[in-house]
Amino acid sequence: MTDTPFDPTPVPPPRNDAYDVAPKGEPDKDFEEIWATPQGARVLSSVSHRVVGKRFLITGFIFFLIAGVLALLVRLQLIVPENTFLDSETYNQVFTMHGTIMMFLFAIPMLEGFAVYLIPLMIGARDLVFPRLGSFGYYCYLFGGIIVLSSFIFDAAPAGGWFMYVPLSTSQYTEGLSADFWLIGITLAEIASVTAAVEIIAAILCSRAPGMSLTKMPILMWYLLVTAFMIAIGFPPLIIGSILLEAERLLGLPFFDIALGGDPLLWQHLFWLFGHPEVYIIFLPAAGMVATMLPVFVGKPLFGYGFAVAAVVTMGFLSFGLWAHHMFATGLPVMSLSLFSAASTMVAVPTGVQIFCFIATLSLARPRLTVPMLFILGFLFIFVLGGLTGVMLAAVPFNLQAHDSYFVVAHLHYVLIGGFVFPMFAALYYWVPHFTGRMMSDTLGKWAFWLMFSGFNLAFFMMHLTGLRGMPRRIATYPEGIGWDRLNMLSTIGAFILAAGVAVFIWDFFRHQRTGRAAGRDPWGAATLEWLYPTNAPGYNFRAIPEIRSREPLWDQPELTQGDPAQIDGALRAYPDHRRETMGCDPVSGAPIQILRLPHPTWMPLVSAFGLAVLFAATLASLYWLSAIGALVALAGLTGWVWEPSDSGVTRDIGIRDGLRLPVNAVSRSSHLHVGTVGTILILFALYASLLFAGLYLWNVKPDFAEATQRPARTFALLAFGLAVVMFALSWMAGRTALLQGPRALGLVANVLLALTVLGLGLCLFLALLPVDPYSTAFAAVGWAIGAFVGALLSVTLYWSLFNALRKLVGAVRPGQGLPDLLLGSFGKATATMAAMTALAYLVAGSPQ
Repeated sequence: MTDTPFDPTPVPPPRNDAYDVAPKGEPDKDFEEIWATPQGARVLSSVSHRVVGKRFLITGFIFFLIAGVLALLVRLQLIVPENTFLDSETYNQVFTMHGTIMMFLFAIPMLEGFAVYLIPLMIGARDLVFPRLGSFGYYCYLFGGIIVLSSFIFDAAPAGGWFMYVPLSTSQYTEGLSADFWLIGITLAEIASVTAAVEIIAAILCSRAPGMSLTKMPILMWYLLVTAFMIAIGFPPLIIGSILLEAERLLGLPFFDIALGGDPLLWQHLFWLFGHPEVYIIFLPAAGMVATMLPVFVGKPLFGYGFAVAAVVTMGFLSFGLWAHHMFATGLPVMSLSLFSAASTMVAVPTGVQIFCFIATLSLARPRLTVPMLFILGFLFIFVLGGLTGVMLAAVPFNLQAHDSYFVVAHLHYVLIGGFVFPMFAALYYWVPHFTGRMMSDTLGKWAFWLMFSGFNLAFFMMHLTGLRGMPRRIATYPEGIGWDRLNMLSTIGAFILAAGVAVFIWDFFRHQRTGRAAGRDPWGAATLEWLYPTNAPGYNFRAIPEIRSREPLWDQPELTQGDPAQIDGALRAYPDHRRETMGCDPVSGAPIQILRLPHPTWMPLVSAFGLAVLFAATLASLYWLSAIGALVALAGLTGWVWEPSDSGVTRDIGIRDGLRLPVNAVSRSSHLHVGTVGTILILFALYASLLFAGLYLWNVKPDFAEATQRPARTFALLAFGLAVVMFALSWMAGRTALLQGPRALGLVANVLLALTVLGLGLCLFLALLPVDPYSTAFAAVGWAIGAFVGALLSVTLYWSLFNALRKLVGAVRPGQGLPDLLLGSFGKATATMAAMTALAYLVAGSPQ
């Protein structure tokens, strides 16, 4: 089939009885065609959450297998003393790539895959609110992963550890491109994470079924929502750190150069500002899946829903206060050690509350020991042990003894494999019927579980003992006769038993697609909406979107489970506009407030991601002319992506609650587009705050170099501050005009004036920085980095304002369709705020000129 083309002509509001609905019992062929997935090679243009979610899951699992093979190579090297299976350099590359793939290319993308696939199904939506953004994020992740893995092909695999500590990873100590492959590939892949954060936040807050308030959401949605906010705040420090380190390697800027006022510990702070929240970013969605599956096999609702939600939110806050938990041996002040030690211990409280809720749920009734249930029980056992060793490592004296030993390796794997991998396999067995329509083998599943459970504990429990006997991590071999021989032998045997369990799962997965029994409708007896339809459900998820009155709708609303689910009454059964649509809700109450119009399949996300991949890869190869072409391709793809005329300004009856008419893509601060813009602004402020942190840190630890740095021009800084205030006012005016549906000419004038102000503001910031040599000190380099970041935001604002003005001039925006200006207004105010803060900093630190 072909894509349904976009029709830019306005759609008049239909009469209440003007429904285009197939009679009962007859298929909605036209409706199914609207939502059908493109066939053949054109499937690459699909933006369906089902397709994109499966892509994330399949690609992430492939990376998991690659990382697993690398782990087995590590264990083979350590199976006996003085082994020569791998030389030291190859061993360093293998363990570095194992950790890199597991942390960046497996764990986070797998949770993104589950989130992308499950969120619309569980909240009663037909798709994610930004389907193209999900597709774009996947391709960025894929291309970034390919760049990282291609380092093996060019014999330039990174060897500095998955944390890439400086100065080891600087050009002085790591020549060639090995560190550049890591920095550039991971940065591209991380774009998928931050785009997923925006998508998850907007989808959960803005597209729930009518009646699904925050207190009626499935528990997994709370876990994913908190995780998305943590990603939005936690990933920017890593992105900034990677860019600064690559700029030092590529351009020679002295961010981490001690001789010019830099500090290697700055990298550790930026990295662990990401790295420790990431442990909880990995754990929380997995725990949310456990909280979703556990009540199904117990047959009772989750015990302490409110306590679990409070614990998740608390953990989200606390996780950002203990990054230096990994830096106890770096010489931090004693007061800092005490505070971070206390925070590291305190985070065990909300974790314990969640575990208590799970155990209390188990006590409500005798659970069914299905394969997913076995993996859940394995998770509880392993993760609790990992949490206990985590409390031990929170004590500074013990941490100093166990630091960089195999005790830490054992703890890390008990937390991450127990906290994510076992719940992931439980989730795969539980939701695989959604992917294939068939059930996996109960017998083979139990074999897979017991092999994985026994192999894991044999492999990693022994590492606790190895570490306590003094074996340091990241060594390629060890001498005979010092007490590590048998323990390493047992760990290696356990690793291969664990791998055998994964192999059984893979065999069962391929086998069941041919011989597994049909799953049917709700094979587990679950309570959440994703099981409303049979497992071979249509791509639109819900023919009509039902009203929700319970946290367990399939248990408490019998009208949903009786008869054909396609005949359930609900919102948007009508489709007079013949477009992809779903319901939009108030973020808190869940009351319907708008109709969300969703995009059709398009190549633009792939084009944009491919352009970025060319930009990154060409920069890696020092082909800067090709980098420019890649940037132009990405910009062209983005322009084609957002050029479609706005769909706001139309109202329709949604088919429930007589007389309730709602706008299409409402011009409101509660709309999904505005919420998504606010989520993006949150990420941008986190990026900006990371740069400010770098500058303040260097000013604090190297004040002499800060004093010796040339001063910005105070006159131009003052002019920039004034223009930033004007920019804020113009942005406010653009947004206010959109909300009040003011004349199109007024919006056009605001766009043009905003563009002119942005040009002047960018020029003044540049002239203010011109007297400062970025190569003179690290403090000066950070000052230029902050200016460059604000300059990039000003460039986006300039492009956006001119883009909106052009659309008005050619008639692509009609009266009442003010969403583009509302979004630009919010983005412009945020950019103006950061520009004003930067100009004020230059003004305070500057010299009169």
